[in-house]
Parts: sequence; structure tokens; C-alpha cells
Amino acid sequence: MEHTEIILSVRALVEFAYSSGSLEPGFRSGAAMAEGTRSHQLIQKQYKEGDRKEVYLKTGIAYGELLFQIDGRCDGLLTAEDGSLTVEEIKSMAGIPDPALEGKEVHWAQAYMYAYMLATDLELPYIQVKLTYVQRGSEAQYSLYREMSREALTAFALETVSRYAPYAEMMVRYKAKRGESITNLSFPFSAYRPGQRHFAAAVYTSIAEGANLFAQAPTGIGKTMSTLFPAVKALGEGKAAGIFYLTAKTVTRIAAQEAASMLNRRGLHLHVIALTAKEKACFREEGICGTDSCAYAEGYYDRINGALIDMLEHETLMTRETIAGYAHKHQVCPFEFSLDAAYACDVVICDYNYIYDPRISLKRMSEERKKNTVLLVDEAHNLVDRGREMYSASLTKAPFLALSRTYKTANPRLGTAAKAVNAFFIALRKICGDKGAGEWAAYPEELPELLENFAAEAELELLNSSSPVSSVQADEDEVVSLLDTYYAVQGMLRTFKTYDERYITYAEVRSGDVYLKLFNLDPSHLLQQMGKSFRSQILFSATLSPLSYYRDMIGAGEEDYSLSLASPFHKEQWQVSVLPVSTRFHDREASLQPLSNALRGMVSKKGNYLVFFPSYLYLRNVYEVFTEKYPEVPTLLQGSGMSEPEREGFLAAFRPDNPEPLLGFAVLGGILSEGVDLPGDRLNGVMVVGVGLPQVGLERNLLRSYFQSQGKNGFDYAYIYPGMCKVQQAGGRLIRSENDSGVIVLADDRFMQPSYRQLLPEEWRDYSVLT
Repeated sequence: MEHTEIILSVRALVEFAYSSGSLEPGFRSGAAMAEGTRSHQLIQKQYKEGDRKEVYLKTGIAYGELLFQIDGRCDGLLTAEDGSLTVEEIKSMAGIPDPALEGKEVHWAQAYMYAYMLATDLELPYIQVKLTYVQRGSEAQYSLYREMSREALTAFALETVSRYAPYAEMMVRYKAKRGESITNLSFPFSAYRPGQRHFAAAVYTSIAEGANLFAQAPTGIGKTMSTLFPAVKALGEGKAAGIFYLTAKTVTRIAAQEAASMLNRRGLHLHVIALTAKEKACFREEGICGTDSCAYAEGYYDRINGALIDMLEHETLMTRETIAGYAHKHQVCPFEFSLDAAYACDVVICDYNYIYDPRISLKRMSEERKKNTVLLVDEAHNLVDRGREMYSASLTKAPFLALSRTYKTANPRLGTAAKAVNAFFIALRKICGDKGAGEWAAYPEELPELLENFAAEAELELLNSSSPVSSVQADEDEVVSLLDTYYAVQGMLRTFKTYDERYITYAEVRSGDVYLKLFNLDPSHLLQQMGKSFRSQILFSATLSPLSYYRDMIGAGEEDYSLSLASPFHKEQWQVSVLPVSTRFHDREASLQPLSNALRGMVSKKGNYLVFFPSYLYLRNVYEVFTEKYPEVPTLLQGSGMSEPEREGFLAAFRPDNPEPLLGFAVLGGILSEGVDLPGDRLNGVMVVGVGLPQVGLERNLLRSYFQSQGKNGFDYAYIYPGMCKVQQAGGRLIRSENDSGVIVLADDRFMQPSYRQLLPEEWRDYSVLT
């Protein structure tokens, strides 16, 4: 009989079949994986000659119409003087090993599977199984022993695959249906837009060749479908095993969901899941896990398999609402449920962090799966600053002073460790001197040891204390927690390992506190290293210009492809003009009246209009002048810290049938200037005030100096390119389809300078000048 092969690891098999119990509430060690590695090394160093570690084993087990091909590495294979063998499985644990403990079923199961492989291969009638627990952060250990017959192990192995079989059979049925649906899938529109077929073909070719593609794809091309459709086709042909659609904002995630939904309506049968941030997915009102009981966390592993099979059997597109429905039905944590489901899905729509950020990435994804996974990186221009943020780390003095006082008597070892870090910051403040600041090409050599000591003591307190102090008053305005400080310290310890010539260390004295940052100046190397694990990266945006800058900053290799597509729209759809007023900081007071008058001229015709400002203060100042001088014009004002519902309410006012002009005031680079889609008469005109330059400050000037030292134009890299990207994004809200038309006013005399004009989209360069 011909069998269908199911290839999986020992660990994946036993964790599905035997995991039980609850999600651990509260603190989880950020260093658990590293501690686990150290625990293994501690035990393996004790092996005598003839003992072996990390022994690769593989076996095949037939079950019904399935053939399970199972492999893995057992931690230890020990040989006694009489030649008998012992299989050892090593596990790290948070608490002190209890001599009375019997071991977790899932841990024994992993050891039994390795023992089964050996007993079968070597035809051993009996084999000894050893399960060793090691306490994290110490050398305390305890071992349990069981002797198992080959017959018992064979029965155990069959029982194990029988538990996995319903899931495997469901996935076999699904993959057959998926393959047929992809083969029959046609492009979901009646015709390709100008440039769209070329873009889709470039995406497919890049995936097929395992290459990266940087694509400047203007608005109107249909970027989402141009990347998702060829990627799905490549998946169906075996050229990829999975797709991650990565976004920086909720609006682009929704666009990807809608594209997947459209393909499903055209007959595609594909598991697609959208991941939502934990605080938004959580059913608890406060949106965070606590140390108290939670019905969705208690017994999670007893119910998760049923929940996964149920959802994957009946759903293809799994949105936040879909996941919440099944999580309620099966009483499982929606966030953890979504992560577990993601490992089984073909397409995962999620934030950049899940791939590029070492703190958050999907760590259980195997290297083998990564090598066959495609990354579709939407709005890739955002990856530059997001990368800097991911690979930088900072600390302040105040939390350590507060924690040293709080734990002085409650936990003297922790109090002493916090006091030592606080003393470092006191010395650092003296080094900063009268300037109140300092910069160095290396991090302080004494700091890693101080932070490692603090992290070790903090972890023990968080793990072992029945009620660790949740928050501490640092000063009148700030409350700090041991947990937050621990994670900040772990972030800096992690950054020490990647620190090189692309970093700089700086310190500032701020309102009596001391701030220290390991600032990543150039994220390209680390982004490139993260991306190398995957088959192909398709990085695309309407504002990936100049392309050479983004290739440089995201870490392109010489072999990576580039593609620049022309706009599918006609120049006549834009009526572009420049208002030659100075919006430089020292000229802003004088610009208030000219800007107000120009705005009134722009809204002289009935329609909906948006104006974008480089700062909220500037926005407020013009808004006050405009509304006082022209009270008859209806206006809307973007609030600071606007929530998603407030944003949706703001945009809903832009109706095509508004009886009179509507003018919305918004912030350049904010949540209204990117990813907003107001087609047709929902938006008739846009004014962009200023050239978008980031605010002058220490970090931007550090970037300028660094890139200048690298032989590049430092001012362009630090200020002009990021600023003009925001200008293009804001102006890009206007023309969304071939039937749209409208006016763009670029309010700044610098737009008339060649260095800025050449960075405008080609369709905007033939502008008129307002007088």
C-alpha cells in the first residue's frame, strides 16, 4: 500500500500528543533558551569517554495510510561498562528540582521516542531512559530513571502517532485541496493594470530563483495582489513552503486580508492567518496577562489541539474575529492560539517584528522551514527606522535607584545588584560633565557584568517570589516595575552581542535622570542577516525612492534585483503647485497667514481636502489662524495620540456627497498620512507643508556624522531622504485609481531646489508656482 509521508521532528510530535496543563501566568524568563543550552552543556561536560551527545536519530512508523518520518537529536547516549545503553533527555526548569517529582509526561515522551528509535535499530530487548532536570541559573540537578522494553516502547510509539494522526489526516486532505485550488487559480481581475503584470512576473521569478527583490511600485499598480498572487502560485508549484506578508501598520494588514479574501472567493483554498498584538487580542479588559487565574490560560494545552483542528478544518482566512470566535468556543487564550495556528498556516500576515525583531520573532519556526519561506515586505521604507529601533537598546538610572531601595531588605542580593547599576549611572553622570552628554564608539566595558548580575537576581525574584513587587515609585511622575526593568536589561544584554562599528553609545542627563543608549546607526547588516535565513524577500513600497538609499539601508546584496515601475496614472490627474513660503522653524510665525490664505484658495471648490504639517504645534498654530479668519469652512483636527476608532471616525467624515468643502488638519508622518485610502471624491486635494525633515536632534546628527564618515551624503541620509518619503506618502493619499483627479500644493520654497525636486514623483515635477 502506498503511504502518504508525514515528516516531523520528535519534539513537534510529542508536544502535540502529550502537552498538557496551563499557560504559565505572569513572568517568563527571557533567557530561558540560553539557560536551556547552558543546562545541556553542564550535564554533557560530565560525560565519560564513549558517551555521545546530540545523537541524530531517524525512524519511519506506518499508521493507516500515513508513514511518519520522524527525526531528532537525543541529548545523550550513555554506554555502561557492560555495554548497555542509556538515553538521556535534559530539561531546564525554573524552580529547585524536587526529589519527589516524577517528571512531565511530555518530557518522558521525548525520551521514550529516542529510546524507541535506538531499541528498534539495534534490536535491543531493553534500554534505560534517563530524564535529568537542571535548575536555571544554578547547577542543582536531579535525574529520574526508567527501564523500558522494546515491546513497550513500540506500543508507546504507535500510541503517540495515533494521537497525531487526526491532525495529520486533516492536513493531508487540506493540502490536496489546496494544491488543486492553486493550480486552477486565475488572476482575480479581468485585466492587469499598467505595470502590474511586469511586477507580478518579477516577484515570481525572484521567488523561483531564491533571490531578493527591491521594488519601487507607485500607488495604483495594485502592490498587494501583485505580490501575493505570484507568491501563492510559487507555493503551489513547490517553489516555496510558506509566505509571510509583513506590514508596519494595521491598515496594510487589512489590505492584505482583503486580497486573501478575494482570492478565496475565486476558489483558492489556503490557510491564511492574521496575527494581532497581544494587548488587542486578549479577552481581559486590561489586555495583559496577570499572575491571577485566567479561564483561557488554565488547561490551555489540554484543549489547544481540538481548537486547532476545528479551526483549520473549517476556516481558510483566519482574522482576529475568526480566531476570537474559536478561542471562545474552546476556551483557549486567543493570542497563544493564533501563534500556535500560525505555525500550521501557509500565509501569515503580521508585523515586521515577528520576523526581524529578536525579542519577538517566531522562535519555534525551524531553520528548514525558514529556508523555504518567502517574505513579502509591504511599505518597506518603514523597515529602516523600525530596524534601528529593533537593534538599539536604552536604560535610565531612576529604576535602579528605586529598586535598590525597595529590595534593600526584602531581597538584599537583588537590592545590591540594582545599587551597583545605579552607582554606574552616578559615575556616568559625572563623566557627562557640564555638557550633560557624552558619546563613545564602544559601550562601557564594566556594564555587561553589572547588568548580568542584576538580570540573574531579578529573574530569581520574579520566578521564585510568590508576590514580587509589581511596581515601584521612582519619582513623582514615574512608576517602574521590576519586570519592565528586567526586560530592558535583557534588551541591552542582547544588543551587546551585536554591537560593532555600526553602533554608537551616547548618554544624556535629562531632568536629573541619566539616559544611556546603544544606538544602532545602520541596521542594514542585521536586517540582511535576519533575511538570509529565508528563501526570498520581496521588499516593495510606493516610496522606495531613491532606490539606492533603501537598498543600502536594508542591506541589499549585489545579486539582489531592483525594479522601478512607472505610475499607471496620467500626469493630467494631478494639478501640482508649489507655494514658495519658508516653513523653516525660525520662519514659521511669518508663514501662518500665507498658509491660511493658500488653504482657503485650495478649498474654494466644493470637495474634501487634507493638509499635513511637520509638527502638531505648527498644525495648531495654522489651525487657529485659519479658523479665526475663515470660520465658514468646516474643519477637522487630528488629535495627538489618536486611537484607531478615532482615526476611522475622522476619515468617515470624508464623504463624496459632502454639501460643502471639508478641510482636515493632520500631521506629516502620522497615522493619517500613510495607508489611508480615500478614492474618488472622498479626497479632492492635499497640501503638504514643509519638506518633512525629521526634527534636528542628537540622534539625527549622529546619523549625519556617521554616514558622512562612510563617504555618503550624511544630510541626505539623516534628513532629506526620510523627510521626502513622508512628503510622497502624504501626497500619495490623493490619486488612488485611474478615475481620480485632484490638486496637490507643496508648501515650501525648498521644493523648487533641484536636490528636493528630483526626489518628487515624476508626475509632480511639472508644477506651477503660486504667487
